[in-house]
Amino acid sequence: MRHGLPTVAIVGRPNVGKSTFFNRVLGRQHAIVEDMPGVTRDRNFARGQWASRSFYVVDTGGLEPGSDEAFAAVVRQQVLAALDEADVVVFLVDGMAGPHPMDERIAELLRVSKVPVVLAVNKMDRWPQDQSHHDFWELGVGEPIPVSSASGRGSGDLLSRIVELLPPLQEAEAEDDALHVAVIGKPNVGKSSFINRLLGEERLVVSDVAGTTRDAIDTPMRYHGKPLMFIDTAGLRKKARIDAGLEYYSALRTDRAIERADVCVLLLDATEEELHVQDIKIAEKAWKAGKGLVVVVNKWDLVEKQTGTSVEFEKRIRQRVPMMKHVPILFSSALTGQRVQKVLDHVLEVAENRSVRKSTREVNEVVRALAARSQPPHYRGMPLKILYATQAAVAPPTFVIFVNHAKAINASYMRFLMNGFREAWGFKGTPIRLRIRSRREKENE
Repeated sequence: MRHGLPTVAIVGRPNVGKSTFFNRVLGRQHAIVEDMPGVTRDRNFARGQWASRSFYVVDTGGLEPGSDEAFAAVVRQQVLAALDEADVVVFLVDGMAGPHPMDERIAELLRVSKVPVVLAVNKMDRWPQDQSHHDFWELGVGEPIPVSSASGRGSGDLLSRIVELLPPLQEAEAEDDALHVAVIGKPNVGKSSFINRLLGEERLVVSDVAGTTRDAIDTPMRYHGKPLMFIDTAGLRKKARIDAGLEYYSALRTDRAIERADVCVLLLDATEEELHVQDIKIAEKAWKAGKGLVVVVNKWDLVEKQTGTSVEFEKRIRQRVPMMKHVPILFSSALTGQRVQKVLDHVLEVAENRSVRKSTREVNEVVRALAARSQPPHYRGMPLKILYATQAAVAPPTFVIFVNHAKAINASYMRFLMNGFREAWGFKGTPIRLRIRSRREKENE
């Protein structure tokens, strides 16, 4: 099994500074921070990095104002959800207020869990003169680490401790040669039904209630002798609609599933007349991550059709999103099985395109032909010269072009080169990446 990035969850009672700490770890103002409890209504997660280790950071927020649920029940739900998902838990407490009864209740849950816990005592702005963080030894969850999220004091030591507790980096396992396919899309577009139809059995729970699938589930199969691993993901919602607890972690799991995948199958709902912004964001998330992409318009059996209905639908999609010009689009029905198997043919084709490697000779021939067709722009009155080109990587295909003045290559000429590569080699369904380097960078290698 390949593994996604580890997850670090920040838990604690309301108004102890979880969102401030979250922003400190990320180094940017990501979560909304106010000096009142319950401001974090949406659950936030983002990628952080420390000491060359990358990980997801989760800000679980606090009690929402006006909640009908009991104070303790809400915090308990958040902590249990974090323990179910996280690789490391940061238990944040308020050093100014001292130990609180709710801290003890959270500590009780953490003490019986198998998840590593880092106890961070926040708001210790006068440390080391102020040694009150030692009062939190009584919680029984390990050494209290003083920190000030507002000023950053002690955050480096705390992050180093977190990184020490992360699972070791996973090396690629030789026997894991399966093609990983993540089925992604908004809730209730039929992802589980689609995989069930492929497998020919009710392997995954299917319901017409949006959000039934909360975990990312790996399901193996073989097609034309090729081992495939399908990852059924929880549907992505707009962040403002993600509920507390388990529903929130569904979005995080979907991000991790995209990260693990080789190819993503984006399911759209044929009964929705327009492509939603959320559909576009999900597609862009997979594309920017360098994953292959196949778009499947599901529930096509429910659409009243006329001549050219599918052609017009496909045209609207491709016009709305430029990258969709390079992505296969199929019209399918998980209910009837219409064209479901054909999706697998496209998945294998896209995966092959994503792994294409061209010789240096081929790359240079194409680049020279493109330069002859459209002269490169000038830089400060000097002509731009393309010196050398090569393919540096696959999955996705990545090309490096060495020139005499790298800054002369503008966005328009980059698009011209990228389109030229696609014209020459196709690369259907896969993003390609282009890097421009100056001659000096080449000489220094």
